[in-house]
Amino acid sequence: MSAPSAPLRLPANQPAQFYRGGSAIAALRGASSSCADFGPEDWVASTTTLFGRDTDGLSRLPDGRWLRDAVEADPVGWLGREHVDAYGSSTALLVKLLDAGQRLPVHFHPDDAFARRHFDSHFGKTEAWIVVGTQGTAPTVYAGFRDALDTRTIRDWVVDQDAPTMLGALNALPVEVGDTVHIPAGLPHAIGEGVFVVELQQPTDFSLTLEWRDFLGDEKKGHLGLGFDTALRALDTSAWDEERLTSVIRRTATDDAPAVDLLAPAARPFFRADRLRPTAPLALDPSFAVLVVLAGRGCLRTVNGEAQQLSTGDTWVVPYAAGELELDGDVTVIRCRPPAPRR
Repeated sequence: MSAPSAPLRLPANQPAQFYRGGSAIAALRGASSSCADFGPEDWVASTTTLFGRDTDGLSRLPDGRWLRDAVEADPVGWLGREHVDAYGSSTALLVKLLDAGQRLPVHFHPDDAFARRHFDSHFGKTEAWIVVGTQGTAPTVYAGFRDALDTRTIRDWVVDQDAPTMLGALNALPVEVGDTVHIPAGLPHAIGEGVFVVELQQPTDFSLTLEWRDFLGDEKKGHLGLGFDTALRALDTSAWDEERLTSVIRRTATDDAPAVDLLAPAARPFFRADRLRPTAPLALDPSFAVLVVLAGRGCLRTVNGEAQQLSTGDTWVVPYAAGELELDGDVTVIRCRPPAPRR
């Protein structure tokens, strides 16, 4: 079946997780939060499964098909010829709404080379966070060790499950709405309680969790069956000082341009994200994309005149076959895209 020629609105897709959260997602979508304690992640337009699962995490299209299967059936229609030449039938992207109802554990992700060697995957898990909401008096994320460390020291912390020391070794970064943080593969990190983000990442579920005991309850889930001696080879143990951190953080709250490039330049080989607030009809070039409507109401038109009405809390998947689109209205949209195909 060919890819559709217009964007498709997607329902919520919240696979069960090990940590609390979800009320901010429910509020954005205008849904009941009564059962949201362990729905902290909404996987939007996902062709990725949870680690070790067959279908958990996959998104369904309105016609009932898995998006994964639809893309496999017509990769050029969904993704474009240049994308397929570069990345095959993978969307090369996973987008999540992530609402941390409690602090996440200290963890890190493998890069492409490590994932290829140990997980038989073309992709590791570089990611980025776009802060779209906060609760509490001091919303904070954590990224990178403040001082260079040796692997033996970190291994001792993991053996002892010394969570205070692990967290204390990281840079604590206060955040507000509009801030974005690029998290390269290998960088140790955590998201603090009360931080609500749109997360872009490579399309895998490879999380290596140093602080596993009070979250996962099983050491094997922390190292994904590799053993920590192997897993720690993927960890960035170098020092990240304030100057180095500026290369991964952007503050965009005061930028009121109709289209704002949200992520640090280092993220571009992995994914792209723009905040769209049209002051006049805004042209969007053909691309596979995921849209998250943060506020307002608007209209998305195709070149053949088909119109889709957007409103707060909507999530949409845009196939390449939809062609050039026009966005208009009093609306704020986060547009997430795979990396531009290499030429």
